[in-house]
Amino acid sequence: MTTPIPNLIGSQWVLPEGVTQHTEVFNPSTGEVIGHVPLGGATEVDAAVDAATQAFASWSRTPAPKRAACLFRYRQLLEQHFTELARLITRENGKTFAEAQGDVRRGIEVVDFACGISHLGKGESLPQVAENLDAVTTREPLGVCAGITPFNFPAMVPMWMFPLAIACGNTFILKPSEKVPLTAVRLAELFVEAGLPAGVFNVVQGGPEVVDALCTHPGISAISFVGSSAVAEHVYALGCRHGKRVQAAGGAKNVLLIMPDADPDATLAAILGSAFGCAGQRCMAGSLLMPVGERTGDEWRERISEALATFQLENTSACDTADMGPVIDASSQARIRQFIQDAPVAGAELAVHDTTRCPTQGFFVEPTVVDGVTPDMDLFQHEVFGPILSVVRTQTLDEAIAVMNQHAYGNGASIFTKNGAAARQFAREIQCGMVGVNVGVPAPMALFSFSGWNRSFFGDLHVQGTEGVLFYTRQKVVLSRWDSATVRTLGW
Repeated sequence: MTTPIPNLIGSQWVLPEGVTQHTEVFNPSTGEVIGHVPLGGATEVDAAVDAATQAFASWSRTPAPKRAACLFRYRQLLEQHFTELARLITRENGKTFAEAQGDVRRGIEVVDFACGISHLGKGESLPQVAENLDAVTTREPLGVCAGITPFNFPAMVPMWMFPLAIACGNTFILKPSEKVPLTAVRLAELFVEAGLPAGVFNVVQGGPEVVDALCTHPGISAISFVGSSAVAEHVYALGCRHGKRVQAAGGAKNVLLIMPDADPDATLAAILGSAFGCAGQRCMAGSLLMPVGERTGDEWRERISEALATFQLENTSACDTADMGPVIDASSQARIRQFIQDAPVAGAELAVHDTTRCPTQGFFVEPTVVDGVTPDMDLFQHEVFGPILSVVRTQTLDEAIAVMNQHAYGNGASIFTKNGAAARQFAREIQCGMVGVNVGVPAPMALFSFSGWNRSFFGDLHVQGTEGVLFYTRQKVVLSRWDSATVRTLGW
């Protein structure tokens, strides 16, 4: 058996005792088993909470500039090990090398943002808010916080959470996806190397039992989650019932709306990157293509078909020039292919589908375009999380917006046009939290919050940006009254 993946509890990397169940970690490009995760549970969570609680007493009192100094050292180590981290992601996740580099870079951007905690954590003040009365607000850390992260961004999504939580003075427990534990371990090792005190950052490996233990543990103050909408809703409900502050980002069904005047070359590049980047395994993937007008639809079907004919599917852990890598595992591969098989039965057409393109080893799914998808079909209603682009034909901009606004999700939507009025109408009327104008993946950078709506997000305060600072802190208001008459009475 391969080496088991340990937990970080306090200052020690340890394996859970008496645990016999485990889940395998694969190289998705080859199908090779590269590790295994012991499936612990409440015992391991208890130990991590104890370590984090002990560390919180001193870390929460550490001055913000000193916390920032540790983050600056961490950022430097992340830069030094940038290529190593990207290679690790290609190996356990299957991203192309370029995509893995982007994963690490977007995570480092959050660390950049968190390094400004001395400014971000400032409160407000108003002297003489009333006669002899001054008002001051401060932002205080919550306590022990926890993050539950998915497989599709092994570096970026965990770094959406723990750098900012720790910068705010909290301690943190990370539960990474059991499918990609290796990157999380390396991120934690580097943070420890940066001088982070023992217990401030802990890592607990495991599956659903660990998730539920985190959501119900009385010693945890806040839960951050990213994953499917079904699990996000579960985490949100369970965490709230147990008195925790919760932010839970779920799934999506994002539209790429093409007007007849869209720039052909720039739009094509954006569509290919949005629909097939990361093998479609991201909540910001453009999985619905809505060309406005029959002629527009025919033209874009032909353009995309020609471009995909040259797409190279390769072992991303051995080839840096692959256009697309595999999906995460065999169960995902089978689920995505079932969507493809069901599409013609539902009345849609497989416009691009070549099974001979895939390597024989690993968990590859051929890039697929399905034309004639309608709102009643599974391909419209459900998040596929794979390299399938569904074409929904519409005749007008109003119709396209109305069709998309009936969807239960509300993560992202993009319009491609040279017409400012069309772009403005789309941005104002589309019911989602992140909008792109001639941008294929409108995911905000770390200065702004990742702002899903509807069933794409459960909670009030989003991840990243200033909302992230608000989520990981609570406000205290101090009113001070010092009467000048007292000074005169004392003769001062």
